[in-house]
Amino acid sequence: MLKTIKLIILLLILAVSASAQVITESIDTTSAGQEQELLLPESTRVLSPVKATMMAAALPGLGQVYNRKYWKIPLVYAGFGALAYSIILNSQNFDGYLSAYQDITDDVPETVSYEKYTPSFDSGEIDPALGADNYNPQTHSWVKDQMLNAISYYRRYRDLSYIGVGLWYILSILDANVDALMSDYDISPELSLSIETIPIKTINGPTMGIGVRITF
Repeated sequence: MLKTIKLIILLLILAVSASAQVITESIDTTSAGQEQELLLPESTRVLSPVKATMMAAALPGLGQVYNRKYWKIPLVYAGFGALAYSIILNSQNFDGYLSAYQDITDDVPETVSYEKYTPSFDSGEIDPALGADNYNPQTHSWVKDQMLNAISYYRRYRDLSYIGVGLWYILSILDANVDALMSDYDISPELSLSIETIPIKTINGPTMGIGVRITF
């Protein structure tokens, strides 16, 4: 019976490869010879891993469309969206702190973008270019160090976000490839797995153990 089913599935797959994914067959169900249209089951639809890979590489999510895994498309773009947001946020903070560091170390009194990041300090206390009486070199040095740390922090996570985009892109391609590769994986309806207790002979006498039974 299983051989017959496998043979039928093989013939259906060959028919799909040669023409389309939907086949029509005439079946005599009544004395009048009524015809019915048979659709190829989704489980027997064979996909091309190469085509799925190329489509996913051309446009993220397109490979998932080809594999008809539509529910994965929002996940693909949600990942790209989150990484894009991280890139934008870290880039803005990196640029802001870099500009603030440049302003607090230059000799131009008018450049005070650092005030955005130092609300608890008086500008004259940390910027020597202002020539204020309350200028404190120690505070100036501490603020500079904090800004350098922030610059390094946001640059690092901005760069990691760019790397994440590349990795997510590769992962979406691999996902499409694996889905297509497994599309013709035969899962028999008679395949089952069960956990059972089994008798085990030991030196001290018989005892019970746990075993796994696979039926196919």
